[in-house]
This record gives sequence, structure tokens and C-alpha cells, in this order.
Amino acid sequence: MATQQSALSPQTWPFSVALLPPQAYLVGGSVRDALLGRQADYLDLDFVLPERAIQTAADIAHHYKAGFVVLDAEHQIARVVFPNATVDFAQQIGPSITVDLQRRDFTINAIAYNPHSETLVDPLDGYADLQRKVLCMVSAENLAEDPLRLLRAYRQAAQLGFSLDPDTQATLRQLAPLLKAMAAERVRGELDCLLSLPQGSALLREAWQDGILQTWLPTVGDEDLRQLAVLDRTAAQIHERWPTFSDLLQSWVKEATAPGLHRSWLKAAKLSQLLMSAAAQAETLLMGLKYSRVEQQAVLSILKGWAILSPLAQQPAISIPQQYHLFKATGAGLGGLALLALAHGMAETVVIALVERYLNPQDPVAHPRPLISGRDLIQGLGLPPGPQIGELLEAIQLAQAEGFVTQRPEALAWVKQRLDTGL
Repeated sequence: MATQQSALSPQTWPFSVALLPPQAYLVGGSVRDALLGRQADYLDLDFVLPERAIQTAADIAHHYKAGFVVLDAEHQIARVVFPNATVDFAQQIGPSITVDLQRRDFTINAIAYNPHSETLVDPLDGYADLQRKVLCMVSAENLAEDPLRLLRAYRQAAQLGFSLDPDTQATLRQLAPLLKAMAAERVRGELDCLLSLPQGSALLREAWQDGILQTWLPTVGDEDLRQLAVLDRTAAQIHERWPTFSDLLQSWVKEATAPGLHRSWLKAAKLSQLLMSAAAQAETLLMGLKYSRVEQQAVLSILKGWAILSPLAQQPAISIPQQYHLFKATGAGLGGLALLALAHGMAETVVIALVERYLNPQDPVAHPRPLISGRDLIQGLGLPPGPQIGELLEAIQLAQAEGFVTQRPEALAWVKQRLDTGL
């Protein structure tokens, strides 16, 4: 088989194979992906060594002046970080590479490659499963040992376009209750990956049907999951027809992102769809999955916007005051809300008009700029501090959105008239 441009070609690695001991093996996803012909700009390599794993990693890092960190001293796992690659070294489990591979999750991930002899070790026929495009477990015991592997099965099937082996899927159903013991952060990472993949929607629904998601998303129903596929199709159509809108969906607020987490307004819209039937519990469920405060607010803003927009779905147009309150409630989540509205059948003309308003930073309805401040009201009109100031500022912004006032003097005069007439 050809390995010219794959991770199975040591010449593509950021270090010399001569620095590895004779019984070092490349294992895991990089072997699997290379055999599938999947390529990545950034190499992520995992090696198993019979001994001195941490020392070998340290020697390679020192030789190339690369980053080095011990990940697990007890189990002898270390990482070397190059500009375009991350390389992990782990101590072999058991007396041979065959024994080590038999402790892994799925057969397609239990294939090893020896770069010195350029040979594969495949004791569980993982290569045959790769050709069949089927995800098969190594054993039920291995899945139970780390229950996150239950959810990972659906994620990997989505990433690779594979189906689940029937016996494996039956075992996943049987072991599903074990997932409730997993750390929320780990569950969220797998869920995020599934939400970020178009193929993930079908596998998420399959996971729900198999009882995998109920512990973490107890309010989700089949219709919510069916609607995810509609969101994917709508997003694909937007990408083709409205590139600017598509860019808005793929963008995200500025926040540090850990590797493996995928943040976009498209993903936030999908989460909103899953939580739509229990919007009142959405914040609690998101907190339970350890989503950051920023991510929680993103989903909650879409749900708040949906509560305003969905009752207006049958109207031919939305009034300026209604638009103003919608933009204020949704904020930067407008793109996700618009996607949700289109997927639920709202008129394109209405939704796109909202998006175009939002994309115009000068739009007075979507992005009103205060004409006056609370200090102006207190000093200019002699009003006492208190709740009335906030109410008046809100009223001025709405009047500005409707075009009744456009300048500071007009705003002050408008407030004075309102106060004089007792409105």
C-alpha cells in the first residue's frame, strides 16, 4: 500500500526515526487515518515504546530544541511539541505490542506500525474493518474501563463516515448507564465534536436512540434531534447562497479555545435546538456539561431571541419595535437565531432582512448608539438618579430605532416633552 504522503512515512516526521528504539511502534488514529488516505496539515503522532518512553521523548525534545512535557509519570507518558506536530510517547502495556493493542477501544485503532521494519501489526483485523467501513469494539471490558469510549464510538463513526458493528452497538446500549460517571468536560468535548460535524447529527440521534445521551441531556426528544439534520442542510444552503451569512455562522466571540473544542454560532444554534423544548432548564443543563459562561450566554441569547421571533413567524413583516427588542435580546447570536428560523420554515425575506440589518454596523435598529447618557438626563433635565433614568434611556433608544430622534438635542427635547405630557 502507498504511504508516500502519510504519517506512515517517517520522512514526513519532524524528527529522525534513528532516535527511536527498534521496537517502537506508531499507533492509534495516525495509523488509521494514514491507511484511509486521510491527511492533515498538522501531525498528531502516538508512539508506544517497550521501555524508557519519557527519556526517549526528552532526548528527542533536547536534540531538536522542541517543547517537552511529562503527561503521566506513573504510566510513563510524555509529549514533544514541534511547530507542525505533536508527538506522544507512552510505555507499552504488557509484554508485547500485541497485548498493548488488545487493550484499545476499537479494532481500527488497534493497528501498529514499526517504522524500522516498515511493517504493520494488526492482531485484531482492524485493517479489514477499515475496508468495510465498520467500527468494531475490541471488547466490552475495554469500553467499560473508560465509558467515554461509548460516546466516542458515535463521534468516530461520524468523523470517518463509518457504521457501527451490530454487536458493538448492542454493547453500547448495554453499557450506556456507565456514561453518567464520566467527567462533564470529557462528555462535552465529544458532544461538541458531534455538533460540529454535518455527519454528527445522524449519529447524535442514533446515540440518543441507544440511550447514550439521556443522562446528560434528559430533556432532548427525537424531534429535536431530527431537526439537527434540517439545520445542517439549511447551513449548507446558506454557504452556497449567502457567503456573508455563512461567515457569520462560522465566527465566534473572542475566547481561548482548547484543542478539540469547536465553537461557532452554528454549533450554538444546534445546542439551542436540542434545548428548545426545555428552555427554562437550558442554563442548568449547560452548566452541568461545564460549558463556559460565554458559551452558555451564546445559547441562551439564541433561545431568548427565539421566544420573541417564533410567535412572529406567520407575519409578513416584523415591526421596528419588535426588531429592536429582538436584536437587543439576541445580540451577537443573531446569526444562530436566523439559521434556526430558516430551518423552522420562516420566510427567507424576513430572516435575511434581519441578517442584513445585523451585518450593517451603522444600522440604528440592530446597533443603536446612545444619543444621551444617564448623566445627561440628571444634569440636563434635573432628574434624580433611579430606575426612571434606565427606563427613559431605553425609551430613547427605541425612539431612535424608529427614526423619531436622530440627534442629542432632539433626544433631550423628546424626553422633556414625554415628561411634560406625563407619558
